[in-house]
Parts: sequence; structure tokens; C-alpha cells
Amino acid sequence: MKSARMAIFASGTGSNAQAIIDYFAGNKSITIPCLISNKEECGAIELARKAQIEVRVFANNEIEDGKLLERFLVEKNIDVIILAGFLRKIPRNITSCFPDRIINIHPAILPDFGGKGMYGKHVHQAVLEAKKKQSGITIHLVNEKYDEGNYLAQFYTPILENDTVQSLEARIRSLELNYFPFVIEGYIKSIK
Repeated sequence: MKSARMAIFASGTGSNAQAIIDYFAGNKSITIPCLISNKEECGAIELARKAQIEVRVFANNEIEDGKLLERFLVEKNIDVIILAGFLRKIPRNITSCFPDRIINIHPAILPDFGGKGMYGKHVHQAVLEAKKKQSGITIHLVNEKYDEGNYLAQFYTPILENDTVQSLEARIRSLELNYFPFVIEGYIKSIK
């Protein structure tokens, strides 16, 4: 049986990318041939290079157009795309080419606090201002609309009385690092 080939898309420091790289290191049935970014300099690129994973950077307009990106993914025989802190909307031609094969992690419980501009500290600030009793993460499939694909899993953490954006963000990050790779593996095994 051929291995599933996974492309990681990342724009930031790369903590989720690193967790995924570490989790799948040595895995013969799920491999990571490449990491794609829209930023020439981001932490995820260095982490991928250290792990000897090919890195490819596409300008924002190339991502929006999607043609070069699609060609690259097809050439690499990519089966599944993982969005690990990728801060660009995935173009329709890519969502069409990879239906139910693009997985994202969102740092809140969807459907609340999703959509354009809802990422990182913005999400945690919105959750705290709404005086919610809990937050968490949503791991979901990606379609052509922000944060509206089918959910694969949600994991929760309580909002504590004296939480700040930073303290909530730290607990959410811990959920991401613990659960995202595991959910990815389970989903890929279910569609192989």
C-alpha cells in the first residue's frame, strides 16, 4: 500500500508544524515530502529544513491565483494538505482538487469565533470579551469558506477567572500540540 503524502502549509513560528513533523518522523505509511509557506522567513521553514523536508515559498498573489500551487502539489503527488498556522485563504481550485483532504486547526470552538481575521490573539481576546465559560480547538476540513468545513474533533479548556489572552493562548497551544497530529493520523487512516 502506498504511503499517504502530506503537505504542511505554515506561516508562523512552526510549533504545530514541529509537532506534526515529530509525530510522523519515521512513519512509513504517512510521509511529509514538503512544507509550503507564504513567508520567506518564518520559523516553520527552518524547522522543516532541519528535518530535511523540502520547502517551497509562494507569494501571496501566487497562493490567491492557485495555479502554480496546484501544479506543485500535483507534481509532489500530495494526498492531504495540513494547515498548521497558515494565514491565507485556500483558493477554490485547491479546495476543489483536494475535497475533504485539507485539514485545519482553529484556536477556538467553532462555529463561534471563526471567519476572516479570527486567528491567534484576536480569537482569544474575542473569547474573553464574550465572557465564555470555555474555549478550545476545532480540527476541521477546509472548504471554500473560512472555518465552515466539517469538524473532525473539538477539545476544550475552561476559562479561568483571571485568564489573560496569554494564559488562554498557552492552554490552547497545549491542546493543539497534543491533539492535532493524532487527529490527522486518524483521519488519514480513515480515508486511505
